[in-house]
Amino acid sequence: MIRTATSRRSSPNRTRHRGAQPRTAVVIGAGITGIATAALLAREGLDVTVLEKNGSIGGRTGSWEADGFRFDTGPSWYLMPEVFDHFFRLLGTSAAEQLDLVQLDPGYRVYFEGDRNPVDIQATREKNLALFESLEPGAGAKLAAYLDSASEVYGLAKKRFLYSTFASFTPLLRRDVLARGPRLARLLLQPLSAFVAKRFTDPRLRQILGYPAVFLGSSPFITPSMYHLMSHLDLADGVLYPQGGFSRIITAMSGLAEAQGVKVLLNANATSIRTAPGPGKPRATGVQYTDASGSSVLLEADLVVSAADLHHTETAMLSAELQTYPEKYWERRVPGPGGILLHLGVKGELPQLLHHTLLFTQDWEANFEKIFGADTQVPDPASLYICKPSATDESAAPDGHENLFVLVPVPSDPALGTGGIDGSGDAGLEALADSVIEQIAAWADIPDLAERITVRRTVGPGDFTNDFNSWRGTLLGPAHVLKQSAFFRGSNASRKVDGLLYAGGSTLPGIGLPMCLISAELVLKRLRGETGTEALPEPVSGARTTAAVDGAA
Repeated sequence: MIRTATSRRSSPNRTRHRGAQPRTAVVIGAGITGIATAALLAREGLDVTVLEKNGSIGGRTGSWEADGFRFDTGPSWYLMPEVFDHFFRLLGTSAAEQLDLVQLDPGYRVYFEGDRNPVDIQATREKNLALFESLEPGAGAKLAAYLDSASEVYGLAKKRFLYSTFASFTPLLRRDVLARGPRLARLLLQPLSAFVAKRFTDPRLRQILGYPAVFLGSSPFITPSMYHLMSHLDLADGVLYPQGGFSRIITAMSGLAEAQGVKVLLNANATSIRTAPGPGKPRATGVQYTDASGSSVLLEADLVVSAADLHHTETAMLSAELQTYPEKYWERRVPGPGGILLHLGVKGELPQLLHHTLLFTQDWEANFEKIFGADTQVPDPASLYICKPSATDESAAPDGHENLFVLVPVPSDPALGTGGIDGSGDAGLEALADSVIEQIAAWADIPDLAERITVRRTVGPGDFTNDFNSWRGTLLGPAHVLKQSAFFRGSNASRKVDGLLYAGGSTLPGIGLPMCLISAELVLKRLRGETGTEALPEPVSGARTTAAVDGAA
């Protein structure tokens, strides 16, 4: 039996233009993008319902607790703080009011294979210039020029590219863009690895400057050197941490969304986007979902925004003739890496590890080739990432214990398996986890690490497929290679269905928590018909006309 629901309801926080028709919206997915999008739409004057297939909000930015340990299950680097603050200001508050942010000093530690002396990346630009100089004579001055370039490109990216829907290219025809045309072309066509290698000789420095490509779900050998701008974030701006963990960000945004009247339905698995004939092309009219009881429910709305995986949205929720990005499109796409995640509760202290610690292998290029190349395989040993939030946040672990989150980039292949608690995951994946624990113990000189683990949970690419409908089990989304960056990444509006918009890491502007918040803002810009490239003014002042969404594609 199919039931019909409605997303229309009253809210004490509505502001509407006189004479404007009531509008309703359904947002698919209650991860950070879905919650952020819903909050902005509700503040704009729409009645918003969010459908979440799982039993809790947060999506990849989730939390898992066991025996007094609290683990963030996804993002753990707080970069681009001004993007977070801008988003909160759009909702009438600020990051300072919502979060307790701590600057990490040092920012992070790097262990290099075969080298017992780790390198600690410092909290300020000046200290990092001195650090680079100590590792390679002359590298301090070269890093200064590198960071100046990174800062300039970062500023241009924020002003002209990141906040653009690319619904029109006219706003890009500005003097600051055109004057840099030849340089931007070079930065787009040259890989980041080559850009770095021309400036630095020490392999450690090359790896430190190339690693930010992983934040983009990519490899420094296929990522455009345009993204050297990422080094501005960690080497100049520094790295922050929100006390209470990254799930605190979700909690804050959820509270703001609820204050705007947003309703979130858990265990509501969206199965199809409903459409009806329109004056031109079909128009979205709502979403069919399965509730916790197994009943099929139709939720009608004027606007549908999918913050779910774009591949799943297009290929599973729309009929073939309505797909802007059909299966054939995805056959030509490059997925970001998959990931094997370990959540480890460890008895005793681990001074060898900082809040953020990276392990880099000597076969750097071969390591990435195994993940992104034609003949993929799990790297052994692997370059990997460890987060120890208990270094900064006492609430992350019981007294006398440490909390470790380990991320091992692997090929995006669900066949690598699913994880479990206390070794209950697929045998192959658990064996890989065992080898990773041995690697950390050896490289960071913690010989008894395995014996000190009291809590263990693993997650594999198969879990990302099952839990988040992730395309090919990818951890993050489509990689930021040239053909999947900026206006090449695709539209955040369906070209086949009016009133259907997209948000999240698999669409504009890309991967990462700041990008997800910008993605939510781009939905609002599409709704308003705004084609400018800059962020919206702060704060959002009441509702605006929403008629432009009919022709948003």
